[in-house]
Amino acid sequence: MSIAQSIVGTNNDGGRPVLDFYPTPPRGTKALFQVETFKGSIWEPACGNGAMSKVIKTFGYDVISTDIEPRGYGEQLDFFFAPVLLAPNVVTNPPFKYAQEFADRSLALGCEKLALLCKLAFLEGQERTKWLEHTPLKNVYVFRKRLDMTRNGEPLENGGLIAFAWYVWESGYTGRPMIGWI
Repeated sequence: MSIAQSIVGTNNDGGRPVLDFYPTPPRGTKALFQVETFKGSIWEPACGNGAMSKVIKTFGYDVISTDIEPRGYGEQLDFFFAPVLLAPNVVTNPPFKYAQEFADRSLALGCEKLALLCKLAFLEGQERTKWLEHTPLKNVYVFRKRLDMTRNGEPLENGGLIAFAWYVWESGYTGRPMIGWI
């Protein structure tokens, strides 16, 4: 059973949607592409309803969109069972609980460049920071204004309470991560 499959059917005691479906606001995706460029096509492996994929296409990229759960956009595919990397770059807003596993999987598949939208708290934790220090994490872009997230596409009463950042890994990078604001 894949990591992603393990959360299918779990309940969400605090109202969390099954599979952590929080579509990315267009402003969140645009901000990344205003500061980063990618060589070649992009794989969005947690595409949900296509919110992020549609914005990426406006920047002229070919996007391969997949998701473990069919939501009317892209192909159904469990990222953790994909036999090969479908594009040289991966850009996604993964379920936060499995963000590190999404990064590990992308890097293990040979991804040239990886960008994950995660909570700023992704930088915290003794085990995670040890892990981060041994990855090619190049940039962390913190949002100056918090993103208004939605749950299952529905606005949240306090949708802008959590700080988010884009985390960008680049194959072969060995320096310290740089922090910027978007």
